[in-house]
Amino acid sequence: MVSQQEKGQVSIEILRQIAKAQGFSMRPQDEPEYLSTVRAAQESVEYVEQMKDYVDPGLICDLSVDDQTVRTYTLPSPSENPLNAWSHRTHIKALSTADSAGLLAGKTIAIKDNVSVAGVPLTCGTQPFHLCRDNPAPIPEIDAPIVSRVLQAGAVVTGTSTCENYCLSAMSCTSATGPVDNPWLRGHSAGGSSSGSAALVAVNMLKNRRRSGGIPVEHLGEGVDLATGGDQGGSIRVPAAYCGIYGLKPTHGLVPYTGVSSLFPLLDHCGPMAPSVRDTAALLSVLAGYDGFDPRMTPETPLRAAAPRYHARLDEQVAARTAAGTWTPQAAARGLRVGVLKEAFEIAGLNAEVAAVVRKAASRFAALGASVAEVSVPLHLVAPHVFTAATRAYMADSLLFGRGSTTSPSLPFPFPFPGAAAPPALGQAWYETMTASNPLVVVALLSSEVLRDRARYPEAVRDKAVRHVHELRAAYDEALQQYDVLVMPATPTVAPRHARADMGIADKTDFFLSNTLNTLPFNITGHPGLVMPVGWGRAGDGGGEEKAAKLPVGMQIVGKRWDEEMLFLAASAWEVGGLGLDEE
Repeated sequence: MVSQQEKGQVSIEILRQIAKAQGFSMRPQDEPEYLSTVRAAQESVEYVEQMKDYVDPGLICDLSVDDQTVRTYTLPSPSENPLNAWSHRTHIKALSTADSAGLLAGKTIAIKDNVSVAGVPLTCGTQPFHLCRDNPAPIPEIDAPIVSRVLQAGAVVTGTSTCENYCLSAMSCTSATGPVDNPWLRGHSAGGSSSGSAALVAVNMLKNRRRSGGIPVEHLGEGVDLATGGDQGGSIRVPAAYCGIYGLKPTHGLVPYTGVSSLFPLLDHCGPMAPSVRDTAALLSVLAGYDGFDPRMTPETPLRAAAPRYHARLDEQVAARTAAGTWTPQAAARGLRVGVLKEAFEIAGLNAEVAAVVRKAASRFAALGASVAEVSVPLHLVAPHVFTAATRAYMADSLLFGRGSTTSPSLPFPFPFPGAAAPPALGQAWYETMTASNPLVVVALLSSEVLRDRARYPEAVRDKAVRHVHELRAAYDEALQQYDVLVMPATPTVAPRHARADMGIADKTDFFLSNTLNTLPFNITGHPGLVMPVGWGRAGDGGGEEKAAKLPVGMQIVGKRWDEEMLFLAASAWEVGGLGLDEE
């Protein structure tokens, strides 16, 4: 930190330089008065800088009160971590629970390693000393609200899950600790950036499936019942699709992002990853609602006490349809209006087999009594350009420097905790490491600096991009006036093999984001998207095990903002016709 002496008081010469840069000069008689008022502002800032920091009592984690023991953690051994899905192991549970006690009682949960868990190192998937100059990784002193909430609901946090380097890849081969393997087929991607979370949930699903079929289970390590994920372009939904689990990107602002690593506030979402529709709904019931800190939340965000009990409402809807005799393979979706998004089947790289599986899944809704029709939203194919233009200029501020800007305001709660040491300067070693591990991070830095240059791109350019975000949102809203949900492939292919070692920078960066064309649009518009498994696709054209293997295909269901209930109902109705992983 720069000392007070080094900062020094502002001088008239400094004010003259500022004025000159803005195209004016101060009159000599005005200079002393301007100087005194600017120095007064300096004094206020320096006074506050010396004050003892304040942390809201609602965020303080008193380990001697909240937990049965002082928190400890371990690094998992290779034998404990065959998929590389665990970042750190721990065992944390609350002694007492809130009114929602029992909802997650005894459930094990993994927290993505971009979330503050008091007493456990937070790495964001990157190398030691990238986030903190004093320690290999910062160790938060608070629990993010989503962590407090799952503990209050009775869950047991058994560790943090591996995530991609700086959480900036939709594949699973960039983490500082190495690739995260897909449990269904080693050497294939688990998706990113919530790679470990998806793999750990899938481990338990896969074990249960194979045991019920009398099939031997290979050593996959310990899995979990539930996990949290973060999603800024598909980072919950892509891993869910690849690993054959359920993953929800909620409506923007429904789940608090306080204490979670930010990529860009417009994009930031965190949400549930689970082995079933109902488990996903139950975890959302625990996570949702205003926390009093997160500026991503709006007047539309429900207060915590008023947040829907999504699992209970789903149970009520199923019970009502059962009582009416319509919760059957012929009528479970009766009354639902399903739009099949035309442009989602026109994205680059869409595999014909994946497209066919999802079209077949969409047609099942009709067999279940829903009305199903194709709907066109031409702007869907323009969304990647709007996404980049609206967010990229200031992305490095949040991603690398933890600082605010005119369009990415400084959040009221610092990450990962108040008083945390600032990250070190980047430097040549950082560049070499990132170019080898995840060149997307270097791209984010370089493109941010280019795109924020007002000589090249005035602020009006980004303002225009944000207006097109609203246009895109309105286009989906219009489609969702005609239909209750929109369905589409979650990803263009099933899980591919990990990136080849000989890939160049351009090929790597394209590969790391090639699977987000149907997911990223809804990060900027804020619509909720639920991914569920609906079938299988061939793993690849290789020989041996790969040639015979199949991997899950995910379908994304998108709904109106704040209407997650409809997504859960539609997904549950679809499964009355059979589970997706039971499809052949």
